[in-house]
Amino acid sequence: MELIARGVVEGFVPGKHRSPYKGFSVEFAEHRQYVPGDDIADLDWRVLARSDRYYVKEYIEETNLRATILVDCSGSMKYAGKQATAGDVGGRGPAPLSKFHYAQHLAACLMYLLIRQQDAVGLVTLDTEIRRYVPARARASHMRILLSELAQTEPGGETRLAPIFHDVAERVHRRGLVIVISDLLDDAGALLEALHHFRYRKHEVIVLHVLAEEELTFDFNRLTEFRDLEVAGHHLQIDPRSLRKAYLERLSRHIRRLEVGCGQMRVDYTGISTAKPFADALAAFLGRRRAHT
Repeated sequence: MELIARGVVEGFVPGKHRSPYKGFSVEFAEHRQYVPGDDIADLDWRVLARSDRYYVKEYIEETNLRATILVDCSGSMKYAGKQATAGDVGGRGPAPLSKFHYAQHLAACLMYLLIRQQDAVGLVTLDTEIRRYVPARARASHMRILLSELAQTEPGGETRLAPIFHDVAERVHRRGLVIVISDLLDDAGALLEALHHFRYRKHEVIVLHVLAEEELTFDFNRLTEFRDLEVAGHHLQIDPRSLRKAYLERLSRHIRRLEVGCGQMRVDYTGISTAKPFADALAAFLGRRRAHT
């Protein structure tokens, strides 16, 4: 996983991050009216002389980013679509990837990218509860710890994302970047409320919505047995052609509600099909973010 991540990331490493948060630095940002408790050392005496009003100077803080990556490990992530491709560097190969393995590789690439920039990265694996919580660190040796956790994690269990997002929002005290990698097969309203909790805590949020191509197209044309990957023993044999229209309409509403809700909260939402090589998906995503910064 480390070799794949390194191979994918080489070639599109952006520069250091400029924090959107105001702190102490040498680059001026703006004036703000003085309030009791402000450090008088930050008073702009020239403005005081001109206007007889007290204003403090705020600055852009040049800091390294602190990122926490949340990877969905619920049973539904085990599904591997027949069109999924990956395996070698760049995600081009014959071996099919499940949604979870696809998410693993996306997370590994992002970890490598961030740590290479000397940013701090943490990891949360989750299903109905937090499996593992690894706090963010910026050391190069931390990469091996994160990759080891990813490699040892197996998907299973039911989906219960929203309550865990709330829990993580309370645990990650220092504001930074939160990256969610999941199929988001949960109640859209509850998910959006939980994502809003991150925004309320002043985090920047990225959502990578990973679905198999068959989930997006429901391209099944004959009598098929569908098995529940989260609850053992639940299965149903149906003619998928009779359900395709209703299924696609419901999925479209779910995705649209997530897209609109994320947009309203200024959460960066990206839908990804496992049919697309993860290297291409990651390059397109990073290119789009770079164009908007």
